[in-house]
Amino acid sequence: KQWDKCLKQDCPFQWQRKERMFLEGEKIACRSSQDSYCFFSRQTFEKLLIANRGEIACRVIKTCKKMGIRTVAIHSDVDANAVHVKMADEAVCVGPAPTSKSYLNMDAIMEVIKKTRAQAVHPGYGFLSENKEFARRLASEGVTFIGPDTHAIQAMGDKIESKLLAKNAKVNTIPGFDGVVKDADEAVRIAREIGYPVMIKASAGGGGKGMRIAWDDEETREGFRFSSQEAASSFGDDRLLIEKFIDNPRHIEIQVLADKHGNALWLNERECSIQRRNQKVVEEAPSTFLDPETRRAMGEQAVALAKAVKYSSAGTVEFLVDSSKNFYFLEMNTRLQVEHPVTECITGLDLVQEMIRVAKGYPLRHKQTDIPINGWAVECRVYAEDPYKSFGLPSIGKLSQYQEPLHVPSVRVDSGIQQGSDISIYYDPMISKLITYGSNRAEALKRMEEALDNYVIRGVAHNISLLREVIVHPRFVQGDISTKFLPEVYPDGFKGHKLTDLERRELLATAASLYVAEQLRSQRFLGTARIPVAKSKRSSWELSVRLGDGIYPVAVSKDGSSFSPCLVSQQVEVDGMKLNVTSEWNLASPLLSVTVDGTQRTIQRLSRNASGDTNIQFLGTVYKLQILTKVAAELSKYMPEKAAEDTSSILRSPMPGAVVAVSVNPGDTVSEGQEICVIEAMKMQNSMIAAKTGKVKAVHCKAGDTVGEGDLLVELE
Repeated sequence: KQWDKCLKQDCPFQWQRKERMFLEGEKIACRSSQDSYCFFSRQTFEKLLIANRGEIACRVIKTCKKMGIRTVAIHSDVDANAVHVKMADEAVCVGPAPTSKSYLNMDAIMEVIKKTRAQAVHPGYGFLSENKEFARRLASEGVTFIGPDTHAIQAMGDKIESKLLAKNAKVNTIPGFDGVVKDADEAVRIAREIGYPVMIKASAGGGGKGMRIAWDDEETREGFRFSSQEAASSFGDDRLLIEKFIDNPRHIEIQVLADKHGNALWLNERECSIQRRNQKVVEEAPSTFLDPETRRAMGEQAVALAKAVKYSSAGTVEFLVDSSKNFYFLEMNTRLQVEHPVTECITGLDLVQEMIRVAKGYPLRHKQTDIPINGWAVECRVYAEDPYKSFGLPSIGKLSQYQEPLHVPSVRVDSGIQQGSDISIYYDPMISKLITYGSNRAEALKRMEEALDNYVIRGVAHNISLLREVIVHPRFVQGDISTKFLPEVYPDGFKGHKLTDLERRELLATAASLYVAEQLRSQRFLGTARIPVAKSKRSSWELSVRLGDGIYPVAVSKDGSSFSPCLVSQQVEVDGMKLNVTSEWNLASPLLSVTVDGTQRTIQRLSRNASGDTNIQFLGTVYKLQILTKVAAELSKYMPEKAAEDTSSILRSPMPGAVVAVSVNPGDTVSEGQEICVIEAMKMQNSMIAAKTGKVKAVHCKAGDTVGEGDLLVELE
């Protein structure tokens, strides 16, 4: 068929030797009797629409460009200037910001497909990626869905049906209730029969949404309510199922790839145990926990399940693995996973390209024995979230400064934003996926540490500090992890990096050196010293640096014959110990490289003011310091301090979002821990509770209101 296509094209050669045609990747190379060559790409699609936004839309567009496929982007009105819109060959608005009116608006998307004459649709992940009705409508219009057929989507997308099919395919499954839970009372009855703890989750769900763990009857009722609401909001399907919650498990998934000719492969595993609110935060491939026998057994069961439903495309079979390496089927995601880049790194495959080829009808190009594990890859999900609030409550705003660490070797960044982009309340708060690769795990983690230190994100809160702490934690480094890692390591919540005495001295010396460098620069004008009122050759500075609850005297002196405006080398005395600080101090750069006693660090100074206050990102965590001269520090004792607000009688929104429900009215008596209202942000619902027992004085919000971080919600007497 490919030969016939070639003959129909305007080929300059007279084809006399058909046997001399050969393949090179995705291109057909034909050679004439004169030993000249003609190349043409293997035909897939001329135009493809991406029914998604953000980084995954950009990811698909990149592969399409490589394959010579024209792309169509869809967007909401608030995404009109988004990166994926600029990258695509064409872009069409499908509605206003709410997902139900734009990215989930099938009618509008179908109209765009007709208007642009797109031949295929890649759904990315989330939104309509596992919606069987969308796939069915595309098929009825003769448009190819880049994914499995509707039967597989329905079978595997429905957690209840998928569990039954998994049992029939002899895949290990978790004990639980195989039907649909009708109401909260039935949920409690089923939970008691299974035995606590139980997992309540959306039948049509994924990505941690519509999922709750319940340890008793009260939590089951509450979990049923929240899970059904989140499921309806995220997937348009509020059906729930309940199964036994396996305590302290690992979350390990197998990537599968299957074609329409009965061929299926497993592309090794991904370790996804570091999670918060059932959403993955750090992933890696391969897993430190699996031995070759367990890996093969999991892979073979994943392929058996894929073949049982005649699956064709890239998909992921997720398992829970206990401490004895017993594994249980969790669910199958009939789409591309967020964390697919780590698999691409260790196998060398482009999964988006493979999906497109399979959708066109081509057989797989590889056999199971061709699939390698080359090196190690780690992925960190960088979110616009405040990690100090429940390991990450959403943050919104404009990216005033943004710089990806692409100068670090073996770093890949999948993002859909740029400097000036807005992070809004309407969509997932992910900024990017940061991936590092190494010949082994230690190398990959070291590069991730360096990449996180060199990542510049300003304008919104982000979780860089949490990510960095996770990857350097001794338990993580040793591979001793589970889905309970975060609550076990940080039982009182994440507080940032805890400085050792040595690190504290390094930070104080660095901050003092930076302060002096800036003072010297301010004395010069265009590289020339300003005309001083009185000539002064200063060679030392006595400073007072406040860090946390401590105030530390710090002395800085020149190390060498002269100072330059960029202090090359200084000696800084902290706690009676002398440290050598060396840096070029390029104060115009967001990234500052400094060496303290031979240890190189990359820091970021985020802000400063005339009062000596400065925020420095050091070892991933932002530290607030105040740097004053000795005289100014003495005088500052007489400055009045603003009294902290008493928050026990008020409830402020900890995040921007929309008010879903208000459970109290003025005059009501509430108990400590009682729900007052529910805030939805980035498609996740959060229950706001009373900090103490009291009487409601005033309610400042109602269902449907949009609130910002810090907005007053309720007052108590």
